[in-house]
Amino acid sequence: MRYRQLGSSDLHVSEISLGSWLTFGVGVEADRAAACVHRALDLGINFIDTANIYGRGAAESFLGEVLSGVPRDKYIIATKLFFPMTETDRGLSRAQVEKQLDASLKRLRVDVIDLYQCHRPDPDTPIEETMLALTDAVKAGKVRYLGFSEWPAEQIRAALAVPGAEKFVSSQPQYSLLWRRPEEEIIPLSRENGISQIVWSPLAQGVLTGKYLPDAPPPAGTRATNDEMNGFIDRWMQRPVLEAVQQLKPLAQQAGLTLGQFALAWVLKEPNVASAIIGASRPEQVEENAAASGAHVDPALFADAERIAAEALERTRQLA
Repeated sequence: MRYRQLGSSDLHVSEISLGSWLTFGVGVEADRAAACVHRALDLGINFIDTANIYGRGAAESFLGEVLSGVPRDKYIIATKLFFPMTETDRGLSRAQVEKQLDASLKRLRVDVIDLYQCHRPDPDTPIEETMLALTDAVKAGKVRYLGFSEWPAEQIRAALAVPGAEKFVSSQPQYSLLWRRPEEEIIPLSRENGISQIVWSPLAQGVLTGKYLPDAPPPAGTRATNDEMNGFIDRWMQRPVLEAVQQLKPLAQQAGLTLGQFALAWVLKEPNVASAIIGASRPEQVEENAAASGAHVDPALFADAERIAAEALERTRQLA
């Protein structure tokens, strides 16, 4: 496993990280989920990402239990706040930062959260209030570093301009061969300001592993067949996309990789990406994905993959 510096922080995170969206505490049985976490640690994955909204605290509570016996310096824990936890608890106000941070610390069973992230921007709270509340959390020793997820460029600039506020060190966008929007503004802006990307859905929720075929139903036991985990996969289950993914397989074979490893290696070729977050329901998936770290791929193969993906997405738009 290789490691990259996370923005301007002193954290060095594994190139492959373990996420918990739709899986831990929700869609995956506890024993299997625990096996995934321990296998990840064995493989050198040191960065684990979660959020208070995942299972409304269930993912954090699960990780707190599983990691309780692991030395604290063996893992870097990241969580988030913003989405509604109750009918009244939501957003990025000072009151919510303080309340949700304390709740996350308790569920995760830690004294400090390594990376605390704003899950989305909050249009109802002044950016100064949010940033100064987060800064106070850092000064209090409850948080080490700050990040955000899916913020537009103007919101990032506004946060960076708050006088006396701690600076963000991470951005968490969706990014994959099938979703390259961060390249337009977010990655260049981040690069200029000491912010790294920790990308989610680098495998397009498993579609970029090639397991979903255009003329066959989804295999049993996959995310697409699990109603607790498939709520966002429809956009990738379009025929032009599934056909294109099959065309990527020979490119991965030429690189000596599985298609999933090839897709992860593509994400990691971007220097501003510190880590690619994977989801897993079996330890074997963690092992396969971890092997993408440090992979060397002919740039010409990546160029072919980009062309195939772009053509498929254009056909999908035309059919919409």
